[in-house]
Amino acid sequence: MPYEEKYLEITDYRVMIKAIKDLAIRGAPAIGIAGVFAATLAAMEHEKLPRDDFRKKLLISMEEISESRPTAVNLSWGIEKAKKLIENNSEADNGEIIKILHNLSQEILEEDIVMCKTMGRHGAELLPEECTIITHCNAGGLATGGYGTALGVMFAAHETGKKLHVYADETRPLLQGARLTTWELMKAGIDVTLITDNMAAHLMKQGVVDCCITGADRIASNGDVANKIGTYGLAVSAEKHGVPFYVAAPYSTLDSSIESGAEIPIEERDPSEVTEFRGCRTAPHNVKTWTPAFDVTPNYMVSAIITEKGVHRAPYNFK
Repeated sequence: MPYEEKYLEITDYRVMIKAIKDLAIRGAPAIGIAGVFAATLAAMEHEKLPRDDFRKKLLISMEEISESRPTAVNLSWGIEKAKKLIENNSEADNGEIIKILHNLSQEILEEDIVMCKTMGRHGAELLPEECTIITHCNAGGLATGGYGTALGVMFAAHETGKKLHVYADETRPLLQGARLTTWELMKAGIDVTLITDNMAAHLMKQGVVDCCITGADRIASNGDVANKIGTYGLAVSAEKHGVPFYVAAPYSTLDSSIESGAEIPIEERDPSEVTEFRGCRTAPHNVKTWTPAFDVTPNYMVSAIITEKGVHRAPYNFK
């Protein structure tokens, strides 16, 4: 994207891991769904092994899948659900485990679409009849089971007849906003304007933005939010200019096991994502780089967290 619309057919769990690492599959909910499908593929590969060897090998493969992206909690959440099902079916044979994992994959996919649509309806109620929104990265159907979190709020509002104008940050360094978010919004018939990341503060200063809406890759129990790098800067600008900052994410993105964003592991990406773009060198050779893929927005900057269970406001407590 956006040069061509290409679908990947994946039949090997290692290829799925590579697709997750290479961001061919990205977005916390989509990664969670893909992870359980990957576990199913791993089980299919190991099916001919003796029962005990099958389970041991499958658990090793599931650990490989879980470790492919460290920040988005949905991946480990999905794999843990799969592990518990395997444990709870201790007498099941290899073929039955494959069916159990496949059914779980389908259930998570279908539940995600329903959750996102419900979340969208909750979020749409926060928006006025005419609304100008700024968003960062991509949190639409391409990042979920097919509907969206942050963009799902916009889709739901649009479907009720609300008039939206969305400013989409390009989202450096991989341009998910430019390549994906604009494409999704245009396809839905929503008015969208692309801006570079460093234009957002200036735009808010003009007084034309009604709210910010982003997705999340992990939310701590106190409401601190990890999302694509650049989200924190957007939140700082929103707070400065009195613009509400909303986060839309399913409950599977909430990590009740950690107290704050300080405990969220921040993935660092390959330096080439900063020094190159699609094979074209954009920086001097041997230049030093720092490449965090995510940042953390503190809870006091978050006006509301929108989930399928409703709209949550401070003080946040997701224990």
